[in-house]
Amino acid sequence: MRMKGKTVLITGAASGIGFAMAKRFIEEGAVIAACDYNEEALERAKKEMGDFYHLYKMDVSKHDEVKEMVKKIISDLDKIDVLVNNAGVTKDNFLVKMPENDFDAVIAVNLKGVYNITKAVVPYMMERKSGVILNASSVVGIYGNIGQTNYVASKAGVIGMTKTWAKEFARYGIRVNAIAPGFIKTPMTSKVPQKVIDHMNSKTPLGRMGEAIEIANAYLFLASDEASYITGQVLGVDGGLVV
Repeated sequence: MRMKGKTVLITGAASGIGFAMAKRFIEEGAVIAACDYNEEALERAKKEMGDFYHLYKMDVSKHDEVKEMVKKIISDLDKIDVLVNNAGVTKDNFLVKMPENDFDAVIAVNLKGVYNITKAVVPYMMERKSGVILNASSVVGIYGNIGQTNYVASKAGVIGMTKTWAKEFARYGIRVNAIAPGFIKTPMTSKVPQKVIDHMNSKTPLGRMGEAIEIANAYLFLASDEASYITGQVLGVDGGLVV
């Protein structure tokens, strides 16, 4: 069991990729600190996950709330071996039609949220001189995408922070990497029109959308000791997608 004895904090853990990831990590022996702003979704997930899935309601965009909740997690579970910054939102629109508050909302969760929780968690990892931080970027953070100025900016920023933190924290035995998923079946993509899905599938060499479990497996690899000499990298899990 690759994660036996490890405590893993996952944001956005109540649904989609975060849910699949929590389930996969538990299968490999991990204890999960499941963080999400949706308390009802967390409770539903708990019924399936069982005793190794510990619930923490958290809005990652709120600095003080994050700081206090991380303290509680450390108090409850003693340590955080792996942090997965998975929480994210979209508010897509063309730039000329994008309200300022929609830009700010996406940056607050997808970018500042990663800053908030990593800043709260990493001192504990530094003290232990070990840890893994995994960030959720996106293929569009590398290549850009029409109608997603805010989302692309946030995911490109996550790549920059990943590479910076890999350099800053290496001396403390902390590895930092990112996953850049392609077009994945999640609640976030469930409302996408079929014609858009067909278009994206036509541009993906493997010819289909990815499954959440396929992203979860990539996170599991990077979190495990099998990836002990990998840091500062962005792993694309996108079916060969050409944007």
